[in-house]
Parts: sequence; C-alpha cells; structure tokens
Amino acid sequence: MALALPAGAQTTLTPDTMRGVAAEALRNGDPTRAKTYAEALLRRDPKDLTAHLIHARALRDLGQLPQARHAASVAWQMAQTDDQRYAVALVTAQILSTAGKRTRAQFWLRRAAHHAPNDLLQARAARDYKYVQQRNPWHSSLSFTLAPNSNINNGSARDRSELNYLASNIVFGTPVEYVLSGNARALSGFEIGGSARTRYRFKETATTAHDATMSLSYRTFLLSGPAKSQAASVAGSDFAFGNIAVGYGYRKHNRDRKGEFTFEAEGGQSWYGGAQYASYARVDFGQSFRPTADRSFNAALNLERHFGQATPDLDKIGLKANVTQRLASGATAYFGAAYETTWSPTSSDSEYQEVEIRAGYVPGAPVMGTQLQFGVGVARREFDTSRHSANGRQENRYFADVTATFNKVDYYGFNPTVTLSASHTQSNVGLYDLNRVGLRAGFHSAF
Repeated sequence: MALALPAGAQTTLTPDTMRGVAAEALRNGDPTRAKTYAEALLRRDPKDLTAHLIHARALRDLGQLPQARHAASVAWQMAQTDDQRYAVALVTAQILSTAGKRTRAQFWLRRAAHHAPNDLLQARAARDYKYVQQRNPWHSSLSFTLAPNSNINNGSARDRSELNYLASNIVFGTPVEYVLSGNARALSGFEIGGSARTRYRFKETATTAHDATMSLSYRTFLLSGPAKSQAASVAGSDFAFGNIAVGYGYRKHNRDRKGEFTFEAEGGQSWYGGAQYASYARVDFGQSFRPTADRSFNAALNLERHFGQATPDLDKIGLKANVTQRLASGATAYFGAAYETTWSPTSSDSEYQEVEIRAGYVPGAPVMGTQLQFGVGVARREFDTSRHSANGRQENRYFADVTATFNKVDYYGFNPTVTLSASHTQSNVGLYDLNRVGLRAGFHSAF
C-alpha cells in the first residue's frame, strides 16, 4: 500500500519509506516535516507504533509538550516487546526532561534500562540518566530495612554487673554484682524501618551549589519468642526510634577542581519509644582532595549540640580523616581514623572521648557476578566518671562487616545487596558489654 504525501506533494511513498523520511527529518532538525509524515502514517494506521514515536519526538521538538506526552503515552500502551518499550521509555524521558520534569524523566530512563534489549542500549539509558540527574535540582533517596537483629535494645551480653557503686558502698561497704533484669540484657528480634531524604538545589554556579535538605527516618522492632519470654513487660515498639531533620548544604570546588569544600547545617528532633527524646543542631565542615584518579583524601569536622528531653543535654565535637586508594590489581583499599569528644552540663556520666580506626577493601573484580566489600574496625571509648564504677568506664569495640551486591540481578537499575555485620563491645562495667549480629538487605543503584 502506498501513501500520497499531503500539501501538494508530487510523489507517492510506501509506509516504510515515509517512516524513514520522517526519521531523517528529525535527525536533520525539521520536526514540522516529521510531524506531517507521522500524521499521514497515523491516518493510515492509528496503531502504527513507530509513527506514534516519531509524532511524539516531533511534537517535543516543536515545543508542544502536552501533545507529545499524550502521543508517547499511547505508544507505551501499544508497546509489546522489550525493543518497543525501550524506545518508548527513552522518548518519554526526553519529553519529560524538556518539560523540566526531571525526576519523572529519571524514572522513565530506569524503565528504559530495564527493558534495554542489549548491554549497549542499557549503557545509553544509564548515561542519559546521569545527565538528567546532574541537572535535576531535586535528588531523593529511599531505603527500607527488614532484618533480624541480635540486640535491638543495646542490652548487655552478661547476666550480672556491678551497679551504682556509691549506693553499694553505703549499704554493703563494697561494690556488689547484681543480676540484670531481662530488658537490661540483649533482646533479639526483627527490625522494620525506612528512611527518606530529599535535596533541592536552589542555587548553582560552575563551582558552587546551595541545597535545602529534609530527612525522615523510623525504625521499630518485633521481639523474638525467646526475647518475649526474657522480658515479658516490654514490646518491640518500646525501642522504636524516629527522626526528622531539615538543613542547608553548601559545596564549592577548589584546588583546580581536584578538591571540594562542603558545609552542612542541620536541625532535628528525635523520638524514642514514642516519646520525645532530644532535639539537636549540627554543623559539618568537610574537605576532599583527589590528586589522581586512583587516590582521594577526605577530612571533616563535626560540631553538635543535643537538647535532651529524655536524655541529658550534650555537646559533641568530632574529627575524622580517610584515604581511599585504587590498587594496581584494580581493587580499592580504604583507611580512616576518627576522634570524638563530648561534654554535658547535666550529666558527667555522658562525657567521653573516643578514637576509632577503620579499614575497608573492595576486590577489583566481582566473584560469580557478586561485588564484595569488606570492612573492619576498632574503637576505644573512655568515660572519666561512671555511677557504676569508681574507675570510670572504659570500652573497646571491635566490628566487621561484609556487603554483597548482586550485579547480575537488575530491576529498574537497582541491584539487591545483603550486609552481614557483627560487633563486640568489651567494657569494665558488665552492663555495657555488648554483642550484636545483624543481617540487612537493601538495594543499590547500578548507575
């Protein structure tokens, strides 16, 4: 079947030829001509998917965005194969991005990547996603937790501990070990939680950026059967923790764009067990430097003040620094150190100093399609005073984790992850001897 060209054209073309001519018109920057051919094709066959796509692209290039979006929507309903869905999703993302709806465009680019018929086209969708993401003033992230936890209440690993040495000395003339109650010992259970964070970049130049931020988080717990027997008077929700915060962020490139200075200020409110726990204000200063493609340095200063409602007022200062190095083998190694000190006008027992050392390693190649990441660390925390010990309180904490990212499992550009973590805190006060093992599942963006 042949089609006569509109508007006085002198030749007759087949549908396939018209599709090719219309596509060529788009490539040559002539959307009006492409639109004319596409509409002729659609008069012939309203179910011509390629014509709908060309029509949508032409309308977009002509600035007729609502009509372009409608044409793409019709095409999506008609698409049957991955090839077709990929093409429609890509065009839909282009229309939305042109309309300034970049968050929705990012969703459609993830959709395109999901339906990409080969690795090359998937890489194109990922590249376009990054391009749109960089130009989107909004950036949001969500995370969810459904995981077993061996110690949901920060309970002791011991059954007995010396408690309140001053009172024990008065009553008994010597420190006395007490049997810890069920809810003072570690309770196992299941953690259920989620968090959301959004950023709006309200001002940006070639070297600076200004952001407004907001975050929400909440986690609650279900007690295991043994934990219910151990502490019948408590529920998992008694240990639920929530937080809401708003803030401001500033970033500036320096050192010939090899470095970046960051400043963040945040204020928030937390809840514990359904009751107000503390409000807080925090400022962070950071500086990164990447002298080569294989090495980077980071340093940060943190200042924080807590206004306690169910906990003492507390001021905190933290310093940390780390270096990341890509090795000749392709693996990546990490080493970091941190120092933190606190003081309180209402509770000297809350004042401590802590030093932490942490290291990490990421193999250069996946193992059976799984990217692994290992981390280990040790920390020393010292309290000058403790109501449970005349010698204050000293703690050594050892921790390790391994994260597996399953790169071969991909859904809308997300790969599933599983993290196994374990820690042991050794204290001179038995109440604070802690063991914790956790398994956490999540998702990691592939691009």
